[in-house]
Amino acid sequence: MSRPKNQNYKGHGLSKGKEREQRASIRFKTTLMNTLMDVLRHRPGWVEVKDEGEWDFYWCDVSWLRENFDHTYMDEHVRISHFRNHYELTRKNYMVKNLKRFRKQLEREAGKLEAAKCDFFPKTFEMPCEYHLFVEEFRKNPGITWIMKPVARSQGKGIFLFRRLKDIMDWRKGPAGKKLTSLEAQPTRNTINPSGSHDTRCSDDQKDDIPVENYVAQRYIENPYLIGGRKFDLRVYVLVMSYIPLRAWLYRDGFARFSNTRFTLNSIDDQYVHLTNVAVQKTSPDYHPKKGCKWMLQRFRQYLASKHGPEAIETLFSDMDNIFVKSLQSVQKVIISDKHCFELYGYDILIDQDLKPWLLEVNASPSLTASSQEDYELKTCLLEDTLHIVDMEARLTGKEKRVGGFDLMWNDGPVSREEGAPDLSGIGNFVTNTHLGCVNDRKKQLRQLFCSLQFQKKSSS
Repeated sequence: MSRPKNQNYKGHGLSKGKEREQRASIRFKTTLMNTLMDVLRHRPGWVEVKDEGEWDFYWCDVSWLRENFDHTYMDEHVRISHFRNHYELTRKNYMVKNLKRFRKQLEREAGKLEAAKCDFFPKTFEMPCEYHLFVEEFRKNPGITWIMKPVARSQGKGIFLFRRLKDIMDWRKGPAGKKLTSLEAQPTRNTINPSGSHDTRCSDDQKDDIPVENYVAQRYIENPYLIGGRKFDLRVYVLVMSYIPLRAWLYRDGFARFSNTRFTLNSIDDQYVHLTNVAVQKTSPDYHPKKGCKWMLQRFRQYLASKHGPEAIETLFSDMDNIFVKSLQSVQKVIISDKHCFELYGYDILIDQDLKPWLLEVNASPSLTASSQEDYELKTCLLEDTLHIVDMEARLTGKEKRVGGFDLMWNDGPVSREEGAPDLSGIGNFVTNTHLGCVNDRKKQLRQLFCSLQFQKKSSS
């Protein structure tokens, strides 16, 4: 997407010698004062820019994107950390709408078996516009537990569980519900463009500044897999460099986030039982900051393999790969794919007692603040490897299938672990190039990669 350069546009990257390899330094900007700032400041040849200075790389927040993206001219090499309408995947209501639409498309084009591969999100209704559909479903299954979530908030804010329709009635009479009820008679604000995307003028993934909140009512997973009697979910990182064609990387490390209190369905009002968000759990009276509530994914995978055997766990992790790919494909045609944009998504996955993974939500701004030393090290490595792939230094060839802790999962089609073109005939044993929860020997791999790239450069010069 090119933008005309005129007096109304703020230009970035307009320095002498536009090619990345010709510049002595890379000018970066960010407003996030956490692990990210540490990584950017320690990157060789990168220089921080403040206020209105010219930048080549901007790890922006979504509010800047909404206000400035359409008025900013960016030179060829410039990169920013979000796609313009990322909220198609990261707002809970849009994510579900896009997945439902994609499932119907798959059923038409490839049959019910292929469409069933999208059955990884709980039954969901948007409030208030689907309230009557929700009531109909609610009455079919009396006694089951539902969870209400605001569509554009994070860190567990505004979430509650319920089993009685009266609870929803009470909620509708409250401040949030009254606002929504007043809208029910009006045309919906979130209109659909001809492309199938939601109207960008009245939508965004802002976390606390939307004047009227929509909610989703979602069937609660009542049989979560428990470890030590406690509920948990997984945080997994996926880096998307392009939507057209779709090019996505999966990070090897991540973590399981545990609740601080043993799981029970007898106390649905206790957020310490049901919500695994660190922001919620750290307010628990018996929370230990040093101990925390996290397991690294490698430890988690080993634990499951010891309990259920490696084959069952291979299937589970393969099912998670399917979630990442199908969810990205569901928004591929509606996300504005811009060569200046990339996005590091934080996927939240819940596993039930049958070892079935469920997609809870996708975060456009996963927390980069560390809750422990181990967490700091994970996020530092994650961000360093993200910057290696964004490749402002123009060192990569574009043919790499692994960079540090990231493995190329999808490159306009599935990527095979084996070298050469993948065998998709179904005759061969195609194995996807994903290693979630496996050994992450990133330092060794990066050393080998950059030595090889330097050698290639010298050989060709």
